[in-house]
Amino acid sequence: MINVTEPAVQAVSAYFESMDVKPIRIFLTQGCGGQQLAMALDTIGDKDAVHEAGGFQFIMDRALLEQAQPVEIDYADKSFRISSKLELSGGCQSCGTAGSCCSS
Repeated sequence: MINVTEPAVQAVSAYFESMDVKPIRIFLTQGCGGQQLAMALDTIGDKDAVHEAGGFQFIMDRALLEQAQPVEIDYADKSFRISSKLELSGGCQSCGTAGSCCSS
């Protein structure tokens, strides 16, 4: 199950105001802050689950969705927040630069 909050639907709608609407993939990525769920524009594949909200298609690999559900996409403070039951290794880790991934 993927739940998309109304603020998230409104933010996606604003994003697509001047471009063609495409499916939005939810996927697992590895960054300097550890593993996290992220979103990107993509096409629907054979192994994807599709959830529609507000006229938009949110897609996720079925196997990942089974592990992660429920998944919630929210929008607050000018950024998307994706939560799930996955225990991700996120947190503050060195980026290999003089700075850090965390803001103080």
